[in-house]
Amino acid sequence: MIEIRDFESLGHADHGWLDARHHFSFGQYRDADRVGWGTLRVWNDDRIAPKTGFPPHGHRDMEIVTFVRKGAITHRDHMNNEGRTKAGDVQVMSAGKGVQHEEWNLEDEETTLFQIWIETNRPGIAPRWEQAAFPEGTRKGKLARLASGKPDPPADALWIAADAEVLGATLDAGDEVTHETGKERYLYLVPSKGHVSVNGVDVPERAGAAIRDVDRLVIKAAEDAEFVLVDVPAAA
Repeated sequence: MIEIRDFESLGHADHGWLDARHHFSFGQYRDADRVGWGTLRVWNDDRIAPKTGFPPHGHRDMEIVTFVRKGAITHRDHMNNEGRTKAGDVQVMSAGKGVQHEEWNLEDEETTLFQIWIETNRPGIAPRWEQAAFPEGTRKGKLARLASGKPDPPADALWIAADAEVLGATLDAGDEVTHETGKERYLYLVPSKGHVSVNGVDVPERAGAAIRDVDRLVIKAAEDAEFVLVDVPAAA
């Protein structure tokens, strides 16, 4: 099953400084048919104006993965972590037993990013934050694991406390990659640039593809493209 969720059908909230599209129910957006996908709970497509951001607020027991598409985001938290994550790179925050954090676009340009929340399978752990650079060459023409809670992930993948993986690739037009999974898994794919096909089904730029009952994906670029893919189990 591959269900395409067009960009225009996503939830929308325009706060002036923040223009957000919600793939799943979030904030004031509620859709009974879009309340997560397996243990994937949130996928927000955010546009953050220069010199603005999210003031201090809290989370718990959620794995929060941020993929920066353009610009940069600066993170601060109550554990004295601080870091700037730029376009193409990834940050991970395990909210664990509780974290207070803030996220700011301190740049002179708009920042765009995907914010992805995945349910943890280790509730109550100590909170943590880290980031990693993923130069385009690490994703060029191949599917790279950006964050993973699977056994024996690649050394450069960020760790998350979940039975899940976040993967990404940058493809030239006509190139393709494959992803082997299990039919019991839930997958969600969003092209951040260009459009791709998944097992022959077209996925436009910034649309979502909700996938299940499939054990192998063939992802092909119809034009120069970049995408992010999340692979999670069914919800408990």
